[in-house]
Amino acid sequence: MVSELLPEIASIIDDICVVKSMHTFNPTHTPARSLFHSGNIAATRPSMGSWISYGLGTENKNLPGFVVLSPGGGGGPGARSGFLPARFQGAGFDDSQTRPEAMIRDLRNQQLDAPAQRRQLDLVQALNFRHEQSFGQDEYLEGRIQAMETAFRMQFEATDAFDIRHEPESVREGYGNTPFANGCLLARRLVERGVRTVHVYYGPGQPWDDHNRINANLRQRCPDMDRATAALISDLKRRGLLDETVVVWGGEFGRTPVSESGDGRDHNPYGFTMFMAGGGFKSGFTYGQTDEFGFRAVENRVSIHDLHATLLHTMGIDHEKLTYRYAGRDFRLTDVYGQVMRDLLV
Repeated sequence: MVSELLPEIASIIDDICVVKSMHTFNPTHTPARSLFHSGNIAATRPSMGSWISYGLGTENKNLPGFVVLSPGGGGGPGARSGFLPARFQGAGFDDSQTRPEAMIRDLRNQQLDAPAQRRQLDLVQALNFRHEQSFGQDEYLEGRIQAMETAFRMQFEATDAFDIRHEPESVREGYGNTPFANGCLLARRLVERGVRTVHVYYGPGQPWDDHNRINANLRQRCPDMDRATAALISDLKRRGLLDETVVVWGGEFGRTPVSESGDGRDHNPYGFTMFMAGGGFKSGFTYGQTDEFGFRAVENRVSIHDLHATLLHTMGIDHEKLTYRYAGRDFRLTDVYGQVMRDLLV
């Protein structure tokens, strides 16, 4: 069953794998978001997108391998590379804009043409390499070198890739005309061009944190999210991309089944719902249950670490072998936890 607030998602529910038994252990936004993105509540660990870029590399050297889209831009905690090399950090872009020049600062060089820019960059890179040789390998400097190369090439590729105005009007209408809709459509365009990981945030801050007026707020907010989410999944399927792309929908925790302040809901990390579509996940499938109050996951419980392990598995990565040695220890996205939830996979 699907809520009446989500008619568009209801129309494609047979393409979705719904997990109703997610659970975590931290009820506070910032550490819970860190846990969701990086497998740890610490604010210094690498994001899942950075781990994926580190493990799989990039399919398109003209674009970042990991992109984060949100109104106002900025990658936030979900974009950090932590102790991984800096070149794996997520690149943040403002999806409230539709013109690439407004979305990406300094996309075009107003003073130099492409050949002159290439000569200038070659000189700067040569100086950077010479500087590095004077004191030894430095991952931050190498990340800067790589970022400058990507930025140079991105001037030409991004002009097309980030311009959703090239899409037919019927496609844009299907997604809607909001920042989240722009982000979902842009995510599809970037996936088509080989970008490994794209995070699309609904908005800055905590737009779904309904401690009061939850009924009125959801009725105002859901139509936009519902329309764009369903359009993304349908669009990927229509283009033959859904089988090789995992769409993950959710947040850092759920809401309590009891009221707060009369007409709101408090944080609930003990039992909540997420869904996945495509990429090897079963379709038209529900998994797990909460208790009779909808408060705590009690059947086929799935942790954030389990979800991370399963997502990496769908990409051909063993979560126990994707490690990085830092401070004398081999770290991984799932820390020392997590198991692949094979019941969710075809």
